[in-house]
Amino acid sequence: MKHMILLSLVCSSILFTGCGDDAKKAAAEATAKTSDIAKDTVTDLQQAAADAAEATKRAAEATARLAEEKAAEAKAVAEKAAAELKERAVETTEAATELAKEVMSNSSAGEAAYAKCTGCHGKDGKTKALGKSEIIAGQPAADIEKKMAEYKAGTRDVAGMGSLMKGQVAAMSDEDIKAVSAYISAM
Repeated sequence: MKHMILLSLVCSSILFTGCGDDAKKAAAEATAKTSDIAKDTVTDLQQAAADAAEATKRAAEATARLAEEKAAEAKAVAEKAAAELKERAVETTEAATELAKEVMSNSSAGEAAYAKCTGCHGKDGKTKALGKSEIIAGQPAADIEKKMAEYKAGTRDVAGMGSLMKGQVAAMSDEDIKAVSAYISAM
């Protein structure tokens, strides 16, 4: 719009140039107005540019603040996760230590209880007792425990060995049977 006015004033001043002093005066006024409009336009553009720069600066500051907040949140989450993992690691280590102690205790008890079995099954559990039984080393502990409980109860008799095995396990407690089963299974 300002450009149209400016153009109109310039045209008017050119037309009136030939019309005498009034025309010269009008042309001078038009030129002055055109100059004022141009100055106002430059001032408006400069202000708009300054406003845009200020808005850009505020947006950059807001973005930086938001990024800092998100980074702080992420750091807090990471620290919490690390603390939880550390706690779980401690719990797992303690449980593993307890399990190792139990295994060592059972292993010693199992080894002691197995001593009377070595005459028939061999030191490594890989001898067929009296040439009749299966090799017991490496069998699952639960299977060995079940078989020994059956021998103790007198309900198992494989290859005529039931009465012999009943005599061997009769004096063993349930804990002894469990320990020797774990020991044999680990062979």
